[in-house]
Amino acid sequence: MTERRRAGGEEVRAWAELVGAARRTVTDGLVVGTSGNVSVRVGETVLVTPSGVPYDRLTPDDVTGVDLTGRQVLGTLVPTSELPMHLAVYRTTGARAVVHTHAVHATAVSTLVDELPLIHYMAAALGGPVRVARYATYGTDELAENMLRALDGRTGCLLQNHGTVTHGTTLDLAYDRTAQLEWMCRLWLTASSLPALSPSLLTPEQLAEVGERLRDYGQRG
Repeated sequence: MTERRRAGGEEVRAWAELVGAARRTVTDGLVVGTSGNVSVRVGETVLVTPSGVPYDRLTPDDVTGVDLTGRQVLGTLVPTSELPMHLAVYRTTGARAVVHTHAVHATAVSTLVDELPLIHYMAAALGGPVRVARYATYGTDELAENMLRALDGRTGCLLQNHGTVTHGTTLDLAYDRTAQLEWMCRLWLTASSLPALSPSLLTPEQLAEVGERLRDYGQRG
């Protein structure tokens, strides 16, 4: 058995932020119970929510971490069953945080289309049209592989009959992308619900123009 070490200062701080984000997914209605999961990368260690533990019960002593091979190096609680998805993102991107939810509107959309229609320009903030990863059983390498294909060139995707995955260079950014994705899905479902009317959609050219403008969005310095 590999001896597990104690969390360092940066890991302790990251764990507190992770637990806060996990609790927020419940408060914001993005998950029910212990569904969904959150992770943060600190160096070569991935801190991740444990399997089947209500987020409001997590304490600083419950820090759970693995290395990039999935070997547990921190804590005694079993990591989330969706660990293969999280590790796949970290191995193939520069992400430092991953958020996975079972958001209602996003999951509903994942059962209807192969790609979220371009209902709003904020799709550009996720890298382009949001794709739907083909269904596979949760916690499997197959699901992780399907997710990676849907994430190619993107920072978020839908999982068919399952939920959402987003990532970012910070936990706040990954979470914001999750919220934006759920909002866009809700918007499309709402606009599509009126009989005999179809929502206007953006063109790829219009979305590309927004993508260019977003490069300089926000405060400088």
